[in-house]
Amino acid sequence: MALTPARIEDGRALTLAGFAERFSMSDLSGLPLLWQRFGPYMGKVPGQHGQDGYGVCYHPDEQGGFDYLAGVEVVDTFGLPDGFITLSLEPRHYAVFEHRGSLQGLKGTFDGAFQWLAQSGEQQAHAALFERYPAVFNPMNPDAVMEIWIPLQRK
Repeated sequence: MALTPARIEDGRALTLAGFAERFSMSDLSGLPLLWQRFGPYMGKVPGQHGQDGYGVCYHPDEQGGFDYLAGVEVVDTFGLPDGFITLSLEPRHYAVFEHRGSLQGLKGTFDGAFQWLAQSGEQQAHAALFERYPAVFNPMNPDAVMEIWIPLQRK
């Protein structure tokens, strides 16, 4: 079932910092472990701006591999803990989709978003897509809401 975007938005530039690993669409089992590793740093990252968490998919390859960063927005990169990497996202045009409830159903939301994209006449830009987790997000809450931001090519 194709989802309708919650909104189309011009996103701002973001500098993110956190932990990153390479994943494959055929095995995403390490994603929760990456977030567990990053979790103790939430709200305590030097230079952190805001309280939202970001999961960023970038550097995809033709075999379904991609890099994924679990992190937060920072105003500067000074004093980051060992092992942190930074990623800068340019301002882009996005289709923003809401996901409600358990993260177990997140794949279905992604599938619906990409079905919408295929039917919409829009084209995905060759840029990072990201998940935005509001500070109040609790993956155990069945009413939890997070967002998926898919970059679009400007027409």
